[in-house]
Amino acid sequence: MAETPAFSSLKDHFLIAMPTLKDSSFEHSITYICSHDDNGAMGIVLNHSTDLSLHEVLDQLEIDGAHGHDHPVLLGGPVHQDHGFILHLEKGDWRSTLSITDDIHVSTSKDILTSLAQGAGPKHYKVALGYAGWEAGQLEQELLNNSWITVAANADIIFNTPEDEMYQAALKLLGIDEGFLSSEAGHA
Repeated sequence: MAETPAFSSLKDHFLIAMPTLKDSSFEHSITYICSHDDNGAMGIVLNHSTDLSLHEVLDQLEIDGAHGHDHPVLLGGPVHQDHGFILHLEKGDWRSTLSITDDIHVSTSKDILTSLAQGAGPKHYKVALGYAGWEAGQLEQELLNNSWITVAANADIIFNTPEDEMYQAALKLLGIDEGFLSSEAGHA
């Protein structure tokens, strides 16, 4: 009887979509995994933008001090696109914050948006609507199907790399040039 391999969490890793992945939510995407355990996984797509700016979101939520915030809002994934997620470096003291690592956190409460509007929020952040979610075993099956390649995440890519350069930057962490990726999948 074959042994089941031990579970290995992909928390704080990038999922890089392979060319064979044609789902519009994930095509040519880089997703940051915020949590991954035996129950499933949750992540934020980092390189797909909405047409909204942070200024517009703050105005819609009637949060004062919203002027000058033209920061783009990401389409974080296909799940709960009516919910906001703020991925940030500085931990702060916001109500609904999950620490992914000692340095990277995700917050979902309105108080962090108020802090951002007032210029008191984190200096390094990404705002996303929605998230990517996988049920138990689903992400592992997608990895076996060669839909994704993974690499340990890099905060510089998350917070300092332009969206249109993130995919290639993440591939470079693996020493891969995008031009060499094949749209054909297989196992050796």
